[in-house]
Amino acid sequence: MNNENVNNTKNEQITALENFVKQHMTKQAISRYGNIKLAHPELALNALALLFQAVQQGITIDDDALKQMLKSIQINNVNKHQFSIK
Repeated sequence: MNNENVNNTKNEQITALENFVKQHMTKQAISRYGNIKLAHPELALNALALLFQAVQQGITIDDDALKQMLKSIQINNVNKHQFSIK
């Protein structure tokens, strides 16, 4: 399988996951996710993983819940990249 086929398969899987998760999101949350996906694709993928976990637990995602998820991702990313200069 070449790289193009692998990328197509990944994109199809991501699209399928997004479609599934969006069924459990409010319109405002879907809109915010779309904006994040355009501006910060890597952050959107991290959020998608959390969204899927929440949906599996039966949680409907509203805009506030998505904001909290995004904040937690950003906090974790900041903590991973901190270092001290001696």
